[in-house]
Amino acid sequence: MSLLTPDTGLLFWMTLSFGIVFFILAKYGFPIINRAIEKRNQYINDSLEAAREAETRLAALHSESEALLEQARKERNLLLQEAQEMKKKIISEARETAEAEARLQIEKATIEIEETKKRALGEIRGQIAEISVAIAGKVLGSKLESSEQQNRLIDRLLDDELIPKN
Repeated sequence: MSLLTPDTGLLFWMTLSFGIVFFILAKYGFPIINRAIEKRNQYINDSLEAAREAETRLAALHSESEALLEQARKERNLLLQEAQEMKKKIISEARETAEAEARLQIEKATIEIEETKKRALGEIRGQIAEISVAIAGKVLGSKLESSEQQNRLIDRLLDDELIPKN
């Protein structure tokens, strides 16, 4: 007997045993294998679908986050602009307030200077009047009639010739 040319009996028994094994596998094995393959195929398909869905959600979230970032940038720029405008307004108001305060202080100082000047001129006039009366008394050798008349005379002379009343 040779392996390359089998006998007819061997060929019969081999075909019969193959048929029985095939029948048993076809009846009991193949359906289980097919179900396992289908389950595996369904699991792979579900996983692929879930991956596609996750990718779609991720893309949507990415675009949404980009939109939120852009909106946040716009809001930040708007807030910065408002802050700049508020800063300019505060500086302008402070400048105006400072200028008004400075003008008020200058006016007060001017009024005070004028009042001080008038007081000083009044004091000078009084001193000049006293000195004039004393000089006139010595020159004339006697006192004039009344001090009120003396003061009026001195004021008139000062107004006309020496010191203006302003």
